[in-house]
Amino acid sequence: MNQKMSNIANELTKNNIKPSIHRMRILEYLMDKRDHPTVDEIYINLKKECPTLSKATVYNAVSLFVNVGLVKALTIEGTEVRYDYTKNNHGHFKGEQCGFICDFDININQMNFDGLDHCEILSKDVNFKGICSECLLNNKR
Repeated sequence: MNQKMSNIANELTKNNIKPSIHRMRILEYLMDKRDHPTVDEIYINLKKECPTLSKATVYNAVSLFVNVGLVKALTIEGTEVRYDYTKNNHGHFKGEQCGFICDFDININQMNFDGLDHCEILSKDVNFKGICSECLLNNKR
């Protein structure tokens, strides 16, 4: 087992998750692919190298990762759930024309949230939609 996979196995074990080969590959995929994939996208891209992988296995693995806080489930639009492996606070931007999703840095801790003084915030999500710079550039041509 290479060093990267050993680190992934340790990360799973540390979170009380048995490090099966499928779980390790799914987590590695999420760590490497920063495009916030869906279960279908993860399945399609890993199925070639893991022929015994099922869509149910992907769904169960990402659900497990979300439950322990390794991965965040994002619903940026509608009912489509995407997955994000991250350790820092950030926001998400989705291009309305092209569907491109990207992260942007944000300091959520310095933002003012009037009216929430007596509330316990358990999750902080910032999602913007608009026209990405590439589409804006292409529309001006």
